Amino acid sequence: MMDVKDFLANDRFARDMGIVLTEAADGRAKASLRITDDHLNAAGMAQGGAIFTLADFVLAAASNSYGDLAVTLNVNISFIKATPKGVLYAEASETSRGKRIATYTMNITNESGELIATAQGMAYRKGITNQNLSQP
Repeated sequence: MMDVKDFLANDRFARDMGIVLTEAADGRAKASLRITDDHLNAAGMAQGGAIFTLADFVLAAASNSYGDLAVTLNVNISFIKATPKGVLYAEASETSRGKRIATYTMNITNESGELIATAQGMAYRKGITNQNLSQP
């Protein structure tokens, strides 16, 4: 079985954004993102798309942590607090897992532990292992 960190190393978009996977196992995951000027919107705050990508990335890590290929079906996100700089931390935890569908809660916090965004996601387990995927 391919390690989820090795599998997600192929996520060039997340890597180019600066997302770092720090933990992934048994339906949970943690990652971080240092906000740079490239992540800011016109108001000088972290772009919602960057925050969403961080939430979606930890969902991918948590849902693929068992070695079975899972893809996101749906994510709903609520932005709680704007942040202009610093490091954001994302944590995903599995709330349910069936044969094909699993659900997750993702929380994004800042360096002070303040909640920046919260999201719920659903992943579809495709029934194949991620080791069967070709490497780029």
